[in-house]
Amino acid sequence: MIKLQIIGNLGKDCVLKEVNGKNVINFNVAHTEKFKDSTGSQRERTTWVECAFWTDRTGIAPYLLKGQLVYVEGSPEADAYLNKENQPAGKLKLRVRDIQLLGGRNDSNSSGINSGSSSNSSSANALSSNRMQPEPSTVEEPADDLPF
Repeated sequence: MIKLQIIGNLGKDCVLKEVNGKNVINFNVAHTEKFKDSTGSQRERTTWVECAFWTDRTGIAPYLLKGQLVYVEGSPEADAYLNKENQPAGKLKLRVRDIQLLGGRNDSNSSGINSGSSSNSSSANALSSNRMQPEPSTVEEPADDLPF
């Protein structure tokens, strides 16, 4: 099994369809990487991934809006084709197994909703920016009251 994990922003609002009696949520995720090339110039490279989330849990669809930061994981698939200029091109697709809203477009929408499979990835949960860490206790116990 090959598993691909992506954190990126949605390129447009999702599309919810019914195909052969099953629900599918289609959306595109973009990940932009910034780097310096060999001449030291700042460069950007954006990778687009077409995602298909086959699920009965369609309640997440209203939250999958353009600009929303998401974590998705699933099985990748690559397609090769000739573009309009008859040049070789490729497309990366993902059959989504798990999706989690992280933030982005509207932080009020990013409440940590998880509509993925029943097995949640601990690394995905660690990525949620809305989880608050508990404050460390500042109460010090006196050394005199030890029970032993």
